[in-house]
Parts: sequence; structure tokens; C-alpha cells
Amino acid sequence: MDARSDPEWPVLAIDRQRRGSLVDQIVAAIAEMVNRRALPVGTKMPSVRQFAKSNGVSTFTVVESYDRLLHMGLLSSRRGSGFFVARSVADGSADACGDAAQPVQAPAPPGTVDALTADLYSGQSEALPVGSGWLPPEWYGESAILDAVRHAMKIPAGRLRGYGHPLGFPALRQHVASSLSDELFALEPEQVLLTHGATHAFDLVLRTLTRPGDVVLVEDPGYGNLLALVRHHGCIPVGIPRDAAGLDLDFLARAAAARQPKLMFVNTVLQNPLGTSLSPAQAHRLLGLAEQFDFWLVEDDIYRELAARGEASLAALDGLRRVIRVGSFSKTLSPVLRVGSICASSSLIPELVRVKMLTGLTTSEINERAVLDAVKNRAYRRQVERLVQQLDEARRRAIDRLAGAGLAPLARPRGGMFVSAGWPGPSTPERNGKRVAERALRAGILLAPGDFFSLETPSSTWFRFNAAYAAHDALLGFLHSIR
Repeated sequence: MDARSDPEWPVLAIDRQRRGSLVDQIVAAIAEMVNRRALPVGTKMPSVRQFAKSNGVSTFTVVESYDRLLHMGLLSSRRGSGFFVARSVADGSADACGDAAQPVQAPAPPGTVDALTADLYSGQSEALPVGSGWLPPEWYGESAILDAVRHAMKIPAGRLRGYGHPLGFPALRQHVASSLSDELFALEPEQVLLTHGATHAFDLVLRTLTRPGDVVLVEDPGYGNLLALVRHHGCIPVGIPRDAAGLDLDFLARAAAARQPKLMFVNTVLQNPLGTSLSPAQAHRLLGLAEQFDFWLVEDDIYRELAARGEASLAALDGLRRVIRVGSFSKTLSPVLRVGSICASSSLIPELVRVKMLTGLTTSEINERAVLDAVKNRAYRRQVERLVQQLDEARRRAIDRLAGAGLAPLARPRGGMFVSAGWPGPSTPERNGKRVAERALRAGILLAPGDFFSLETPSSTWFRFNAAYAAHDALLGFLHSIR
């Protein structure tokens, strides 16, 4: 670092002869500066072009460096404003910055993407996927899915021109509209926008309805990737406590009155990670609060097909006036088929379509054709019923076996894929969630610690367990070894 430089405009002593990439050196140097407060929290970083010019590197190098620092949680981005120092490296991690030639492994804050996350989503790890969000392929009816994919590949030659419909494959939108109209609420195909899965849908909603600095309410604990996404858009996430009894709606009312949120994300049914559902009374009151304080409700409804009929639906109660429903096929079909949906008011859909086209054009018609072929198969409904039965049995077995290892559930799931459970009492150094997860990964077991689902570090150590894998002897043996 040039001692004469202003710390707000870092000029780094980059050694092009040293082993390791330029990105590694830049990331390590900035992390070290943040850690020793040479770049205090809130400091605005130079633009990509300014940084590249002052340090004699390409803009591509700076973009990759900033992106890595964003994922580490050290920087935040505010659309239209630039990059800012978001936090300092946690105490005890300074030694990770000792060699600028090595990538910095600074611990990510709770609710952000960290080194474990790639294994949680890739499906390529050989580790036992106890913390994952997918089920064994045979549970999905893999032969039917492969048949659907093969059938979709026989796309008419004329469809190989162009990008496809901006809203998504019309026949699948018609199917979504018809199914939801039969089961929940009246819906027209023009109110359905297809996406690359639920996370893409959340991203489109945030891009469309929020600006940097807006307050966004999220469930705490809640879907970890969503918490990171909210931060990535420069919004301020405010956690609304959720436990076995549901949402703390009194807390929500106080937060909404004080913070004037733009929107709230909520799992009405089979919430991830707790597996609980809101009661009709809570759903009604939540809608009332959204009306009172004038914020949007984004209903993450991807687990509904795994739930019992009659569970509360915000979209059905509201009629899509201020509720935006997000759906997905990844929980009943293979998650490899990245197809989700947004259902919204006719007035909001055109702006969502505009943002979708600006940021990625259309979605994959081949994937959407494969999904349509699979869900219209007469065996699909029977397959979902079998899946629900398998999950019910797996959850019961998982809760019993986890109890034998001394772990108690945070809540009794109403259904679905997950059981969240942990050791009673406060965390200890030996039972720190991330440390246990790292130790488990070395033992060939993939765990998802509570830190990943929380805005703040949890006071106790708990994990989200995938019921399909949570009764495995290898996992139980590992948990018994933790003292």
C-alpha cells in the first residue's frame, strides 16, 4: 500500500511476479485494510474504472475482486451509488490476510453466501447432503423426468429461432393459471411470468420494486440465499422473528411503523428452514398490517404441493392486489429443471417483464416444455402423493434419531423436507455452528448451520437437516462425536 495515498482511494503494492492471481492480491489487501480500520465501515470505494486506472489493472480484475468482497460480506453495493465498506473481518481471522498471494477466507456474516454454499447448491460434492435442498433422484420419479426432458428436446425446428415468449412458454403459463384457479384463486395466464427458479423471481421483484436503502422485511430465520440477495441489492433487511408459533406479528407491527418497509418476503406454508405454516388468523393479520403500512407481500409458495390442502394462502386471501406469489417446480421435480413463476397483478406484470428482459432476456423454453410434460403426466399427482408420504416417514425418523444424539427440533414441522434442530443452551467453541459444519465437511457430511438462515449469529447451535438424509448412520455417528 502506498503510504501517501488516501485510504479511500487505495493504491495497492501489487506484485505481478508473486504467485497467485491479481484478484487474490487485491482481495487480500482490501480485507486487511478493512480489518485494521484503514477503510472504516461506510467508506465509499472508488469506481471500477477509477480503481483500475490508479492500480494499473484491468476493469475485469476489479469487477471480480469487488464481486468476491461482496460475497465475503466486506463490501456492499448500492445501485447507482457504488461500492461501500460493509463490515470488518471478524476477530481472529486476521491471519488469513497474512499472505496476499492466497485467497482470503474471511468468515461471511450470517445470512450471506460463504464457502459452504457452493456444496449446498451444486449437487456435485461427494459429501452426504444432509444440509442440501434436494431429495434423492429416485424420490422424484427420475424416469418420468428423463422422459419429459427427452420429449422437450423434440422441440419444433421453427422454435429454434428467436428467444421465446418474454412471459415464458405459453402452454406452461396456461397450466399454472388453470391449476391455481382450480385450487386457490382466479388467475389469468397473462398474470403468470416464468423465471429461472424462485431465486430469480426474488431478484426480479427486488430489481423492480426496491431501490438501495429501502427496508425489506424478512423472516428470521429464513431462506439464506434471500437474505444475501436483499443485501446485494443495497436494501436493508429487517428480521421478523419466526418460531414454532409463527411470525411475531407484534414485532412486525412495531418494525413497520418505525422503518416504513417497501416489501416483505414470507413463507406462508412449510417455511424454510422451520417447516411450519402460518395459521389463517396470522395470514389475515399479516395482510392487514401490509395494508396499514402500505408494503408489498412476496409469498414464497414453493412448498405448497408438499403441504396438506387447506393451508392459508396470502395470494388467495388478497387476490394479488398487494401480494406477489412466487412458485417453483424444483421441490416436486428435479431442481436441475430451473423453472419458477411469479403471479402478480396485471398492472405489475409488464414492469416485471421489462426487468426480466433487461437482465437476462427470456427463460429456457426447453426447460419449461420439460416441466409441462412432467406435470401433465397422469402419474405426476400420484408421484407427489408418494413423495409426501416418504417425507412424512423420513421426518419422523429424523426427529427420533436426532433426539438420540441430543438435538431438539426448533419446531415441529407441518410437512415438507426439513427439520431444524440443535443442542439446548448457548453455543460453545466446540459446538459453534460453522466450525461444526466445517468439521463435518472434512468427514464427508454437508451440514447447513443456523448462521446461514439468520441475520445475526444464533445464540444456540442448530442446523437445518434434510429429512431424506438426516437418519443416516454416518451423520448420527458424527453428531455423537461432538462434545
